[in-house]
Amino acid sequence: MPASNAKQLCESTHEKLKTAISQLEDFLNQYAVPQLTELDSEDQTAFYKGLLSDLRHLLVFCEVTYEKLGALLRRPNFDTEAAERVLYEVYHQCVNAYFYPKNEGYSEDGRYAYTGREAIRFIFKPVAPARDIVLVHSKVFEELRDDLGYYETDYMTNVRMQRQK
Repeated sequence: MPASNAKQLCESTHEKLKTAISQLEDFLNQYAVPQLTELDSEDQTAFYKGLLSDLRHLLVFCEVTYEKLGALLRRPNFDTEAAERVLYEVYHQCVNAYFYPKNEGYSEDGRYAYTGREAIRFIFKPVAPARDIVLVHSKVFEELRDDLGYYETDYMTNVRMQRQK
């Protein structure tokens, strides 16, 4: 990938992660399991524990890659190889952490992805704040997935081919 494309992709990814981090931090600083279960008429404590755990992991992955991208963008000489490595990490850690949460409190239903309807489906109907924080990030992580799709397979294939030379 040309250096200018990689740098531009790093800049846009950096901004998207900044937005996601800010919103996740606000939510996680405001809500804990007791607050969410208090708002819910059903006792879904295990669901909220898993959801909050997944969101905390997502926040950490986003913060780590955000810092790495920031360091790359501040350098006087842009390192394309290092940038591609970090973009690979963004795809495989952040995007995958969002779309495939460990506790499986929600999942993406591909049948709705192109219909204009929300593609995220929850295993239980969560309270509005919990639902909103996940759905707000749907668009951001879909864009990141589309932007960084190259890093799903092609990037590692190219790295392996270069190592064999």
